[in-house]
Amino acid sequence: MLLRKLVAGNWKMHGLSSDIDEIQAIAAAASDYPEVDVALCIPAILIERAVRAVPGLAIGGQDVHHSDKGAHTGCTSARMLVDAGATLTIVGHSERRDAQRESDAAVKAKAEAALGAGLNVILCIGESIEVRDSGTAIETVMTQLGGSLPQSLCEEGELALAYEPIWAIGTGKTPTSDEIEEMHAAIRGKLLDRFGSDGGQVRILYGGSVKPSNAAEIFSIPEVNGALVGGASLKAADFMPVIAAAAGS
Repeated sequence: MLLRKLVAGNWKMHGLSSDIDEIQAIAAAASDYPEVDVALCIPAILIERAVRAVPGLAIGGQDVHHSDKGAHTGCTSARMLVDAGATLTIVGHSERRDAQRESDAAVKAKAEAALGAGLNVILCIGESIEVRDSGTAIETVMTQLGGSLPQSLCEEGELALAYEPIWAIGTGKTPTSDEIEEMHAAIRGKLLDRFGSDGGQVRILYGGSVKPSNAAEIFSIPEVNGALVGGASLKAADFMPVIAAAAGS
């Protein structure tokens, strides 16, 4: 089944109030491609301002805490994101799994909290270069996925997955088309095993140095249902060709 493409930008720790103009430019250009779902996951301090500036564009967070509230200094709950106007969030990005030592169980709890609050979730998985070189990438990512998936798919929010080989993030390197296809097929199989036919409706995004020059090739790969885009999402001039490639795939 063909799934509607989702192209989400992850601004990471980039963005000030002066960048609202760029968000507006992205929203205006994205409106030319209504057949593609476009989202921006931006720093929490910008979410409310961005939602006011571009009410027609899906704005999301980059992380969420698993608790509804409590003594968690510096953290943001799912209810807080919803209150700010966000409609989605990323969980389990490799930069958080690594730098913040987030476990699969923690990522699962975050995904379940966000989905339960009505947020759409992009759950990230991926392997290191050491794992890829050892020949155990599929096995490792499947183990990570199994430990990170929510217990069930809920009607309140939509789950998507993002396969991001850690060694390709921000490096300009990408796996071969065959490697991406093999991993996405394995992910789809895991989803079908876990959720039955509903697992066929979960979009699987590719992330890791997605840019205008390689987007069309990536989107042509079976079971690639969109992209999670880092640096190329910071400017409308770079992000729009990626969205256009998704629309043409």
